[in-house]
Amino acid sequence: MSVSDPGLSPSPSPSPSRKPDVNRQMCPSRLVLEHVTSRWGVLVLAALLERSYRFSELRREVGGVSEKMLAQTLQTLERDGFVHRDAKPVIPPRVDYSLTGLGREAAEQVWALARWTERRLDAVHAARQTYDARKAHDA
Repeated sequence: MSVSDPGLSPSPSPSPSRKPDVNRQMCPSRLVLEHVTSRWGVLVLAALLERSYRFSELRREVGGVSEKMLAQTLQTLERDGFVHRDAKPVIPPRVDYSLTGLGREAAEQVWALARWTERRLDAVHAARQTYDARKAHDA
């Protein structure tokens, strides 16, 4: 995952005279798209669609994510306005993560794509086998 360090520099804003266009090389929407569709971004957003989670619960829910990558992903999604971090002043500290309205909207979009991927996996495997056989024949 290529999550930018949220604390280093501000994101460029679209020029008032230019409409965001993800196909434009320097369009800031590309970075947002990268955050939302990254490997861990999709899975975190999808998990948070169900309910809010504490960090350790979320890490267990999103199998295979390291503590460092989960922390970076959550921080990036929080900065982009998709995730709400609720730190409760109790001992031991309790921090819950949930989706904002914007986050729920994004999560529903990427989760639909993830579900489509699951449904069409057999077709992808068949296409790969056809491609590999053709490449082996051509070699």
